[in-house]
Amino acid sequence: MGCCRSSLRAGAGSGTHPAEKPPGNRPPPPPANRPSTFSLNAHQAAPSARSGGGGGRRGGGDVPAFAEFSLADLRAATGGFAAGNIVSESGEKAPNLVYRGQLKGPGGAPPRAIAVKKFAKHAWPDPKQFAEEAKGVGNLRHRRMANLIGYCCDGDERLLVAEFMPNDTLAKHLFHWENQTIEWAMRLRVAYYIAQALEYCSTKGRPLYHDLNAYRVLFDENGDPRLSCFGLMKNSRDGKSYSTNLAYTPPEYLRNGRVTSESVIFSFGTVLLDLLSGKRIPPSHALDIMRGRNIQAVMDSHLEGNYSIEVATTLVNLASQCLQYEPRDRPDIKKLVSILEPLQTKSEVPSYVMLGIPKPVEEPQTPPAPQRPLSPMGEACSRMDLTAIHQILFTTHYRDDEGSNELSFQEWTQQMRDMLDARKRGDFAFKDKDFKAAIDCYSQFVDVGTMVSPTVFARRSLCYLMCDQPDAALRDAMQAQIVSPDWPTAFYMQSVALSKLNMQSDAVDMLNEASQLEEKRQKSTKGP
Repeated sequence: MGCCRSSLRAGAGSGTHPAEKPPGNRPPPPPANRPSTFSLNAHQAAPSARSGGGGGRRGGGDVPAFAEFSLADLRAATGGFAAGNIVSESGEKAPNLVYRGQLKGPGGAPPRAIAVKKFAKHAWPDPKQFAEEAKGVGNLRHRRMANLIGYCCDGDERLLVAEFMPNDTLAKHLFHWENQTIEWAMRLRVAYYIAQALEYCSTKGRPLYHDLNAYRVLFDENGDPRLSCFGLMKNSRDGKSYSTNLAYTPPEYLRNGRVTSESVIFSFGTVLLDLLSGKRIPPSHALDIMRGRNIQAVMDSHLEGNYSIEVATTLVNLASQCLQYEPRDRPDIKKLVSILEPLQTKSEVPSYVMLGIPKPVEEPQTPPAPQRPLSPMGEACSRMDLTAIHQILFTTHYRDDEGSNELSFQEWTQQMRDMLDARKRGDFAFKDKDFKAAIDCYSQFVDVGTMVSPTVFARRSLCYLMCDQPDAALRDAMQAQIVSPDWPTAFYMQSVALSKLNMQSDAVDMLNEASQLEEKRQKSTKGP
């Protein structure tokens, strides 16, 4: 994505960890005159170059930097690896135990909940190899994952440390629920979020995920589904990649014992089956049902028909494609994401509501004060007053776009007129506060690419904020900066988006930089 000059700390969020044995387009780089130390991908924050690989520094999204822990640290955090802290689905019978723990916060900060996976003795005999594998996974940071935050090599002990997810596994909510089953919209969200996590891992060179199943999908404090990072490493250097029932194992793995990216797609298909049926159905049996086009026989009866037949059919067909015997006949992860994205509904409803869990208690955050007096735009951004920002962007119109485009007479084609018409319709929708329509119209303008407008990016950024899509809002604000590197509004909009992403320190940095640029602009306007 685009870049800006703020330090970036890491990704997002704070358990139950998985069972060990279950019962848009990338923008151009920033201008050369504006060096970058920060890049952000939609749904993901990568570790800062400044933060290094060690220490317990927390940052945006409250994920600490990857670190090496001592065995004494983890023993203290888990109460001496007490049996009462085991959260593995199979309890003490699991070959690799997962414990709940609490790490002391630095400088009097509150303790951090962690999940500690303790490998069986001699699982990874070479400590260097284990450390390299752990560091490879620890480099990943994504809001759809329960991120790996550290490891431990001490004698023949091998442990991984990850964010703790407090709201159980998908298996628990699907197969062993007590009060309510997972509603249809939430099931679609689970499929989409996990596909996003897998796509991210693939783009970062970690396409292999071992033993993907409903126990590997966890729910965070907000009820959002996350993919466990533990599945990115095998249970042992030479061990099996699949510990589940052979009926759920990719056929090629049974033939040659190798995991491929296509094997991961097969396993994702079994998770889709779980979401559709609410129970464990062997893929071969499910495929027989699907071939008979008897969708009702696949669907979870506890949904009581509260789902779209059309969407359910799409999901059944997608599961069928994922479960094809030949790996080459399965879709890739990008296709899965593109199919699942438009199926999403109830995007405005928080996951904790659909999951039927209590609303998370938000700790008040007091960001440091800006360094200088703020303009009306700066004041509105500092208090995240989206209504005031909307009014300012509307009244400013396009006066800051002057000089952004130089068009020849030949470029005034019908396509050009259509593009300007799309922008005009976007402006009307923006004025009427129809933010979804404004996003659509401004996107038509942007996608043509003949003209570039920082104001359109800023306006669409606000529209995304109004639709609770801070990642997309940040991306557009950064694009506005790329088009107009010294435009204060681009930085102001980044500060609001960063605040929405709980990256308070970075938000204040952006606010201060915007204020500084605004002050510089005012001085140059007044002249000597």
